[in-house]
Amino acid sequence: MEDIKEIQRKIYPPMVEGDHTFATVTDKISDVTLKKKTPFHWFIGFGIAFIIAQVLMFTILHLVTTGIGIWGNNQPVGWAFDIINFVWWIGIGHAGTLISAILLLLNQKWRTSINRFAEAMTLFAVACAGMFPLLHTGRPWLAYWMLPYPNTMGMWQNFRSPLMWDVFAVSTYATVSALFWYVGLIPDLATLRDRAKNPYFRFVYAALSWGWRGSARHWHRYEIAYLLLAGISTPLVLSVHSIVSFDFSVAQLPGWHATIFPPYFVAGAIFAGFAMVLILCIPLRHWYRMKDFITHTHLVYMGKVMLATGLIVVYGYMMEAFFGWYSGAQYEVFMIKNRIWEGPYWWSYWLLILCNGMSIQLLWFKRFRESEFWLFMISIVVSIGMWLERFVIIVTSLHRDFLPSSWAMYSPTKFDLSMFLGTLGFFFTLIYLFVRFLPIISIFEVRTLLPDANVHGHHQDFEEMVNEVEIEHIDKGKKIS
Repeated sequence: MEDIKEIQRKIYPPMVEGDHTFATVTDKISDVTLKKKTPFHWFIGFGIAFIIAQVLMFTILHLVTTGIGIWGNNQPVGWAFDIINFVWWIGIGHAGTLISAILLLLNQKWRTSINRFAEAMTLFAVACAGMFPLLHTGRPWLAYWMLPYPNTMGMWQNFRSPLMWDVFAVSTYATVSALFWYVGLIPDLATLRDRAKNPYFRFVYAALSWGWRGSARHWHRYEIAYLLLAGISTPLVLSVHSIVSFDFSVAQLPGWHATIFPPYFVAGAIFAGFAMVLILCIPLRHWYRMKDFITHTHLVYMGKVMLATGLIVVYGYMMEAFFGWYSGAQYEVFMIKNRIWEGPYWWSYWLLILCNGMSIQLLWFKRFRESEFWLFMISIVVSIGMWLERFVIIVTSLHRDFLPSSWAMYSPTKFDLSMFLGTLGFFFTLIYLFVRFLPIISIFEVRTLLPDANVHGHHQDFEEMVNEVEIEHIDKGKKIS
């Protein structure tokens, strides 16, 4: 019997550990939200994140009243920390859409326990990203000019501008992601409505669940809506960061004018997004004792995705250097030399290679790939490396362009740093609020993974596998029960 169980675990790694029933799954996940006493560590984390978020508020207030001159942007480095952070945050949001939409359409069961907070991470990351190009324009109160609304002045948008592409891409991405996240929450909101003791919470959950009763008609409509939104979301994984990459690749600047940018940026976004998912889920599974639902298998799979997408990113770095050399264009050759060893920012390039290229090589080894500690540390290093990648692409290409007389150095001001630090505080403030008031794991989807739900459809294949093993043991003169 032990042989059969071991074979089953190898063929179909368990997505839920322990002897759980429908009731215990509901109790354990909903208790995180509905428990009467909030854990002390939540107050500590939320307090730190909220204080840091206030730095963002004061920085934006000073920015709007004074102007973007408080940033370190100059000529020729007109894009600096603001666009670096914009691209970095948009990339982080990519993993949520990938986990939720594409893995759902591919019927990957391991997405179930991590899709909820990955979707929330997407929304919060897009909220952080959206403020940077808005403030970069210098007049955020006129942002509505970028929308194609009828106006009597005949002032129409320049649709050849990458800024306009970003407006439509990011707004579509945020809207569809929010709908996808909310529709997936409705059954769990109804569960919280029925279990909440606090009348105010019960009223809010009842309003948000839209009268969900769990009837066959409701489930039928839910599944259709969820699949439609997944189908709509899937192209966004490719389109959004491809359009962001066009901000660079449509320019004539050395180091930017490359056709490899769209796939290179998409792979980098998924790479950075999965790193952030691991940074979030590893502490969560410890603090809230969710190891039965966010299992060792989930962490291993995410580590493998990081390794695969990280290798694509490293390939992109190699092709950038190869194109610069093979092109024979003196400006492209100079750009590569300036980045790698001749320029003043050479250290950022090699630090980038160390973080994104060398650190992930540890994931080839089972010892590191299956270690929570090493996965967490590698994810932090990758997040730093992906930020450095944006720094290298933007600053090292801009600070020395075609005309030597216009060359200049760039260094961030304290307001650049406070803006970036503030968005981190804002992001984690939203994460803490989400953890406190909404289920961090999809209750009803995890219940479908239990043996009682009989949703895997693997029984026939497994019985055939067991029969083959029995025949093999009989041939060897052994008997299996």
